Amino acid sequence: INVPLTYTQAYASFGVRCVIGNDVPNNAGSLGGVRVTAPEGCILNAPRPAAVSARHAIGQMLPDVVLGCLEEPLEGRIPAEGASCLFGPVFLGGRGLVPGSDSEPFVSNYFYAGGTGGRPGKDGLDCTAFPSGVRSTPVEITEHTTPLIIWRKEFRPGSGGAGEFRGGVGQVMEFGHARGEAFAVSKMFDRVRHPPRGRLGGEPGAPARVYLKDGTELRGMGRETVPAGQRMVLETAGGGGRGKPEDRDPEADRRDRQDGLVA
Repeated sequence: INVPLTYTQAYASFGVRCVIGNDVPNNAGSLGGVRVTAPEGCILNAPRPAAVSARHAIGQMLPDVVLGCLEEPLEGRIPAEGASCLFGPVFLGGRGLVPGSDSEPFVSNYFYAGGTGGRPGKDGLDCTAFPSGVRSTPVEITEHTTPLIIWRKEFRPGSGGAGEFRGGVGQVMEFGHARGEAFAVSKMFDRVRHPPRGRLGGEPGAPARVYLKDGTELRGMGRETVPAGQRMVLETAGGGGRGKPEDRDPEADRRDRQDGLVA
């Protein structure tokens, strides 16, 4: 989870760019006024040869941190917190990777997104990768290139934080082995214990969850084995709400219920 300084500078600057607006070009001139520093050797300025492969787990939180700092001087223009970091499980299985397995080995990494925070005048975006902009891998590709089956990929109703403008909802995904074999998963994501916070009276989004189909909870980080015959369920976090829930337009609430986005 260490972050190199260049990554810190990029995502911290991105938080500032979000409130400047699209009328100002994104170039050296507009970014020249933003100066980002971090003490050498801290988690946001990790020197060589520190491991940084999971840098997104911290680095992609930086836009929300910067936006939070700008809430007071830019009151009314700042969205609530979102899921922020990508949910990128690495699946491993087969000979040499899972004890007792004699099948063809495989390793695959996929990316999934949670919801963004409620925005000034708009709800948060559902299942959208912000700030990374990365798109999810289609189910068909996953099932064609690995022995995994995705049994579910659907919205996570009620995961967006309540507010005048609700947070975007996350998604639910259920993974299993096509032949019922055990497989391993390496997880490098957050928002499991600390959900996205609401703003201006909005409620927090639902925290992320990782668990087996039988209800056994898994960690948000680290490598664990999904036993033979079991499935892993990933619920990505919802975004925080913005504004007081009692100020929400009843028609917007009705549409959410009709679309199955709230419980």
